[in-house]
Amino acid sequence: MQKIFLQLGGILAALSVAIGAFGAHGLKDYLAKTGREDVFETAVKYQFYHVFGIIIVALLMSNYNSKLLNYSGYAFMGGIVLFSGSLYALIATQNTKLGAITPLGGLLFIAGWVLMVMAVSK
Repeated sequence: MQKIFLQLGGILAALSVAIGAFGAHGLKDYLAKTGREDVFETAVKYQFYHVFGIIIVALLMSNYNSKLLNYSGYAFMGGIVLFSGSLYALIATQNTKLGAITPLGGLLFIAGWVLMVMAVSK
């Protein structure tokens, strides 16, 4: 799993930069017109923050043999999909009901950090 998390971390980091650049240039007028600049920025920012969580999990796997690290990595990935993904979908569709999914992603982010701490505390 270590290699997979490192690869996913790198891919998701590159994707964060690409999405951020697309928003700053290709979607600038659309985001301004819809008033969703802050939502977009939050989605990209939290995606990028939690990419670092995935990479940290992968690096910790060298020193800690704990399934909790696997769960932590999965939680971060699920959080990115649910938190950032729901915000991206909200922006694309203007369907504000999608915002109800966002907190579930936030809970997965919290779980990822807690699981990481638990793994290294054993």
